[in-house]
Amino acid sequence: MTRDLLLMVFSLFAWGIGEGMFTYFQAIYLQQWGADPLQIGMIFGALGISMALAQAPAGYLSDKVGSRPVMWASWILGTTAAIVMALAGTSPLFIVGILLYGLTSFVIAPMNSYITSVRGKWSVERALSIPSAMFNAGMVIGPIVGGLIGESLGIRRIYMISAVLFVISTTIILFARKPPVEVHPSPTPPRSSDLLRNPRFLGLLGIIFITMFAMYIPQPLTPNFLQNEARLSLTTIGQLGSIGSLGNTLLVLLFGGLRAPVGFLIGQALMGIFALLLWQGTSLPWYAAGYFFIGGYRLSRMMVLAYARSFVPVNLVGFAFGVIETVNASTVILAPVLAGWLYATAPRSMYQVAFFIILIVILINLFTVIRGSALPAPEKSLPVADPAADAP
Repeated sequence: MTRDLLLMVFSLFAWGIGEGMFTYFQAIYLQQWGADPLQIGMIFGALGISMALAQAPAGYLSDKVGSRPVMWASWILGTTAAIVMALAGTSPLFIVGILLYGLTSFVIAPMNSYITSVRGKWSVERALSIPSAMFNAGMVIGPIVGGLIGESLGIRRIYMISAVLFVISTTIILFARKPPVEVHPSPTPPRSSDLLRNPRFLGLLGIIFITMFAMYIPQPLTPNFLQNEARLSLTTIGQLGSIGSLGNTLLVLLFGGLRAPVGFLIGQALMGIFALLLWQGTSLPWYAAGYFFIGGYRLSRMMVLAYARSFVPVNLVGFAFGVIETVNASTVILAPVLAGWLYATAPRSMYQVAFFIILIVILINLFTVIRGSALPAPEKSLPVADPAADAP
């Protein structure tokens, strides 16, 4: 593991603890502010808009000015957002903090571009999976601590401690060096418009949208379901969140080395199991088993990036990742609204609907993988320059 990849791992671990402390309690805290399920769904939909706005521009900017400064900006903005949420005395200000935090998702494209640039001799799949696994390892610790703090001191105190952890994470990432320079073999580097005319890339975007939409439906209002319908305490919900993060870590480590199309399909199957167990579950063991498989969502997101990296020109990696994350974020706009409506109608229906849509999506993706129309075998990755050559 290279020095810069190691810094990324430690920084993401600290960030994972901080984010894990509050992420499973966001919807519950909004409920405490007086929001109903449909309103919560609409707030998360607005969060999706916030997430989508900056993705492609950030990816494009990372190709122009470098992934590192864009990545640093996101870390600083995320810390600021956590402080706003911690100090919020009214629900509108808290929602502003949520939306600011959503904007920080623009880090995904430059961060993954940076990771693949400093991976050294590692494969793209492995380089993306290890930092992701360490982030989720932090997310194992965060929900347990957050649940205990929320139960005894109130949810607001969680955000204060998270902000401190984000400061630590940001300090670590500021020591990251410039990524190595990859040179495209073509004398005329391709442009972003060329990528948007690439049928393979456009087909991949279509698959990403329908897949991530289906897999996100059962997620945003699950904490409310567990508290309101299953009558679980904040501590127990935090423990379930930790089980989910542990599953994230183990599943990414277990399947992260597979070929991207295969891992993509496995992730969908795992999310189908999550929806099924929450739908049919009647007790804590069922919910715990279901939460273990929620890692399929992150696995699938990671695998589509690994696949895209295999055929996207090196000078457009940031832009490509940004477009992909814009598509991912668009599903976060729509799926929570549907989930909120389903929850208000019949709480378990959001799992039932998600399960059957995921089954249909798996069949569609299995067909496209077999036919190779949208997910053909990855091409060989381009060589990476010596990381030390461009170090500051």
